[in-house]
Order: sequence, then C-alpha cells, then structure tokens
Amino acid sequence: MVDENGDLWVFGYGSLMWRPGFPFAERRHAHLHGYHRSLCVLSHVHRGTPEKPGLVLGLDRGGRCHGVAFRVVAGEAEATVDYLREREQVTSVYLERELPVRLDDGRNVTALAYIVDRNHPQYTRRPTLEDVLPLVQQGHGVSGPNAEYVRSTHEHLVAMGVTDPLLERLIRALAD
Repeated sequence: MVDENGDLWVFGYGSLMWRPGFPFAERRHAHLHGYHRSLCVLSHVHRGTPEKPGLVLGLDRGGRCHGVAFRVVAGEAEATVDYLREREQVTSVYLERELPVRLDDGRNVTALAYIVDRNHPQYTRRPTLEDVLPLVQQGHGVSGPNAEYVRSTHEHLVAMGVTDPLLERLIRALAD
C-alpha cells in the first residue's frame, strides 16, 4: 500500500476527488483498469437513510475508471487509512483493496481504493435514469443531499475532461 518512500497513494473516483478530507502532498489525475465508476450503492448514511436511501458511486468490476490519486506522506499514512476506513466502511459496503493505478505523468503506483462488495445488501444495479433519479432526489444523509453529491462529482469530472453519460443525463433531469 505504501511506495518505496513509505508514502501512501489513495485512488478517488467520487467524493474523494473533491472532498478527500485528509492531507496530501500530491494530487494527480489517474486511471484504474479493471473497474468502472457506477451509481450502484444505496446510501444509508452519507447521502440517505435506510428508510429513504440515496445512491452513490462504487467501483464495480470491468472497464476503466478515470479518477484522482493522492500521495500521502509516510508520517500521515496511518492516520489517513484510519480516517478512510471510518468514512468508507460505515456499513461495510466497500472492500479495501490495493490496486495498480497509472498516473497522468506515466508513473504506475499501487493505490488504496474502495471497491463495491457485490454481495452486500446495499449493492444495486441501477443502470437507467428512471431507476436512479428517484433515489437521488429523495436521498439526504449526514453528508448532505444526494443531488449535491451527484452535482459535485459531475462538475469535477467535467473539469478533468471526463464524460459520464448517465451523470450528465441525471444532472439535466435534476435541473428540470
């Protein structure tokens, strides 16, 4: 999980891109092969409740994901992992993995990433706008409205030059 200097790399593909919540020494655009960004996690805490779940992103099998890699200096690595576990593992819907990531400057690093557990009850396949929209509209959790999460993620992806057709359609539907 740490590089030859003892530094930690963390891969973000959703809210970690725009709200990491930990100190970092370097931030790079990065690609992860073998996983794709998907609105596939029913949020019961951060962007919804068990009674009115929201829908947040997970890394699901297959494809490629463009995101952000953060380098955390060795002295902050342990505290960062503790923070991420508390943030990402609230309901254990994500599995912690060390995955190979390619940075935009050509370097290959191993990064800590959280992939969705397809066997968890909060995992859902919601491929269509008709399935996704009501959940995003109703979701509101301890981190705020689900629609805000979708907008912020979409804005960050656009700024990075990344197109996500479902998020784009969702943003337009939320504006109507």
